Amino acid sequence: MIKPFERWTYEELENTFGLVRVENYEPLSTWLEIAELSISPSETDSLQTLQKLLHTHVDNWNEEELKVFFIGPLLTLVGYYQPHYRPFLERKFSAKIGDIELQGIVDFMLASGKQQPKQPFFCFHEYKRIRGRDNDPLGQLLAAMLCAQAKNSKVEQPIYGVFVEGRFWYFVVLAGKEYAVTEPFTATQDDLWDIFKILSKLKPLIEKWL
Repeated sequence: MIKPFERWTYEELENTFGLVRVENYEPLSTWLEIAELSISPSETDSLQTLQKLLHTHVDNWNEEELKVFFIGPLLTLVGYYQPHYRPFLERKFSAKIGDIELQGIVDFMLASGKQQPKQPFFCFHEYKRIRGRDNDPLGQLLAAMLCAQAKNSKVEQPIYGVFVEGRFWYFVVLAGKEYAVTEPFTATQDDLWDIFKILSKLKPLIEKWL
C-alpha cells in the first residue's frame, strides 16, 4: 500500500503506526529551553522588518508568497548551512514502514548530504494560510517525520518538525512512538523572537548526534 503524506491525518497515523501524543515531553521541553540564547542587534532589525511585512500581508498572501517573503528569509537568517548538514527544499521523500509506503514532497528538510539528503533531522511543512485548508497539516508533517525516523541511522535520535498555518507556528518532536506538539506561536507578535530562538536551538541539538 502506498499513501502520500497529504492523505494522512494524525489520527490515522496514530491508529496505523501506534503513535501516542504526550504532554510535558522531555525532548520537546529540551528544544524549547531558549532562555540562554541571545539575538544580535542586526538579527533584531531583520526580524522586525520581516514581522512588519508579515503583519501587513499575511491575510492576503498565498502559499508561495508566504514562503518567499517571510519563511524563506527567516530560515536563511537562522543560518542552517553547516559543514555536516544543510537545508533541502521540495525533495521527494519516501519510506516503507511495515506494509505501508509513505511518500511525498518535504517543503524544507535539514539533513546530512551534499546533493541528496541522507540522514534527516528536521522536517518543515505546509506554508499554508489557515483559511481554505483542505488537509491535516499535523498529519502531513508527522508522515514526513515518520519517514525521517525510518531513514535515520541513529534510531534513538528525536526527529524535529514544524508546521505553519499563516501566522501560527507549531513545533513538533517525534521520538520512538511518542510525539508532542506545542501550542501555536504567533509570528506577528512577540513570539517571533522565541520562534527564531527555537529554530536556532536546532543547530546544537542536531550537532550532538553527528
